[in-house]
Amino acid sequence: MIKFNSKLAVVATAVIATFQAQADVRINGFANLTGGITSSDDTLYGYEDRLDFSSQSLFAIQVSGDINSRTTATGQVVARGSNDFSADFEWAYLTYEISDKTSISGGRLRMPLFRYSASLDVGYSYHWVAAPQSVYNVPFNNIEGVRLDYSDYSGDLEYTFQATTGTIDNEFTLGGASANLNVENVVVLTGDFTYNNWKFRGVYATGKATFDIPTLAPTIGQLEQLAPDLASTLDANDDTGVFYGASIEYDTFNWFVAAEFTGVEIEQSFYPDELNYYVTAGIRTGKWTPFITYEKSDLNNPPKFLDEVAAAPAPFQPALTQIVVGVQQLALAEESTVSVGARYDLDTNLALKADITRNTNDLDDTDRTLLRFAVNYVF
Repeated sequence: MIKFNSKLAVVATAVIATFQAQADVRINGFANLTGGITSSDDTLYGYEDRLDFSSQSLFAIQVSGDINSRTTATGQVVARGSNDFSADFEWAYLTYEISDKTSISGGRLRMPLFRYSASLDVGYSYHWVAAPQSVYNVPFNNIEGVRLDYSDYSGDLEYTFQATTGTIDNEFTLGGASANLNVENVVVLTGDFTYNNWKFRGVYATGKATFDIPTLAPTIGQLEQLAPDLASTLDANDDTGVFYGASIEYDTFNWFVAAEFTGVEIEQSFYPDELNYYVTAGIRTGKWTPFITYEKSDLNNPPKFLDEVAAAPAPFQPALTQIVVGVQQLALAEESTVSVGARYDLDTNLALKADITRNTNDLDDTDRTLLRFAVNYVF
């Protein structure tokens, strides 16, 4: 823990030093101390059948400073337990206010894909122990680029539009294999609307996606020997990908219900069409907020490109079918999840949470159970 604190202190000091001495510097922070344990020999969200506090715990410091009356610099340093509490820059960008309603930001920004994208790491900002993994567990959170924001209102309707463009380059795991995802020419369009007790959100994003999966390279190479065009189609290399989603929430302050769904399509690649969603509801009674959430993640679709296989010479078809179907099974998945939990607001800016999660692998009908508890605070 001493090593963690000293690392974070050094990086935070470096962030502060980047601002002008006369700037109005603001320092905020947040932390999630999250513990969890699964039943029997299960593994879920990085937790196993022994108590663990590192998988979803984090500590962060955000520093912002006014360069002039219209320009602000923001940096956010996050130390994640899943990364041995090594401190890394998550955000580093400048924002220029074009007008009272319009601003433009450039640098490393949070990818605005979800309802809670901007506050995803701030566990205090929502009722869950962690945001639903079926929707929020994507292989990238940040983008290096530019974002344009426009906000206004008309009567009781408040709305915000965002347009973001840039590049994504991030490591992730697919089917248990280490991989890298690079997305060029990213364009993200979002709209947020608030009307009385209602909140609505929509998002559409596109870009040229390339998957670098070392364990997949020999199989693609083998396919190239048999059917070069089919290998090029199956391989995800500079292929157009589409992300879309929407959310809706109704909140009376005494109770709330919300839902969010997202989809991913990369047609000319091995990656299956993906659909994810959750529905959640809760009641606020005093300091308590009990809640329930149902999630679904579906990447279980019929194999693509079988028509192309059928058009190949008959002697090659068995081998081609085995390769084409086998590669697509790498990303095949379908899961259902139910979580029941509660939040207790112990004091100002300090919340305690606990939940029990039951996750079902719908491909083989196996279940996993996870117990989690968390302390979330902001300062």
